[in-house]
Amino acid sequence: MPELPEVEVTRQGLLPLLNQTVKQVVVRNASLRWPIPAHLPQTLANQRLLHLNRRAKYILAEFENGTLLIHLGMSGHISLLDRNYPPEKHDHFDIQFKGEQVLRLNDPRRFGAVLWAGEFPYEHALLSKLGPEPMDDAFSAQYLLAQIQSRKAPIKNVIMDAHVVVGVGNIYASESLFRARINPQRPANQLRLAQGKRLVSEIKATLADALEAGGSSLQDFKAVNGKSGYFQQSYFVYGRTDKPCKVCERPVQCIRLGQRSTFYCQHCQR
Repeated sequence: MPELPEVEVTRQGLLPLLNQTVKQVVVRNASLRWPIPAHLPQTLANQRLLHLNRRAKYILAEFENGTLLIHLGMSGHISLLDRNYPPEKHDHFDIQFKGEQVLRLNDPRRFGAVLWAGEFPYEHALLSKLGPEPMDDAFSAQYLLAQIQSRKAPIKNVIMDAHVVVGVGNIYASESLFRARINPQRPANQLRLAQGKRLVSEIKATLADALEAGGSSLQDFKAVNGKSGYFQQSYFVYGRTDKPCKVCERPVQCIRLGQRSTFYCQHCQR
C-alpha cells in the first residue's frame, strides 16, 4: 500500500496541473472502495484547479467549487499524461484538462477512492477525526506520551493508528522503531520520555528520508511520471527476514502484530 511519502511524492508530481481548467471527467468504473459520485463529470466541468494538498494518505484537489478527495488504496497509482492516451486495464478514472494533460487513476484492486468533499473538506467524515501530521510540530514527544499513557497495545500498533498520528504505515513504523531502538512489541504505556523523543524524531527523519528518495517502490507504486522510488534500498529491517542486521549482524526477525508483518532486531531493539 502506498504510504505517506508515496502519496506526497504523487501530490508533488501533480503540481503542474495547478491553475489548469477541467475539460472533461471520464469515469470508466465507478466501483472503487466507495462508488465514484455520478455527478463528478458535471461538477468538475470547466472548473479550475486551485490547490493540491495532502491530509494523511488523501490527496485534496481543490477546485473553484469544492474539493475532490483521492486515496490510492492498496494498489492505486496516478499518472500525469501529456495527452489522452488510450486507457489500459484498470484505468478507472480520468480528469482531462484543457491544456491536454490528463490525471489518470489506475487501481487493479479497486480499494482506492475518488470522493467529493465539497467546500469544507476537513469536515468530511474521513478526515475530521484524524491525528496530527507526523512532520508537524504538533506531533511531539509530549503529545505522543499523552496519547499512549493508558494504552497497553504494542507501540507499533499505536503509531499506526491514524487517530494518534497519520501516515505512519507498516513500512515506516518498522523502520522508525528500529532507528529508535524500540522493540515493536513493547507496551505503548511503558515508553519513557527519552524513548518518546527518540521515536518521534526517528519517525520524522525516516519519513523525510523516504520522501527525499522518492518513496518506496514495492509492488505497484510509481511516481506520476512513471519513475520508481528507491528508499527500499535503505531499509534496516523491513522485508529482511533472517538477513543480518545492518548494525549487529544478528538475523532480522519477522512476527505478526495487528495482522501485519513486523520486522525487527531482537538484539538492537529493547
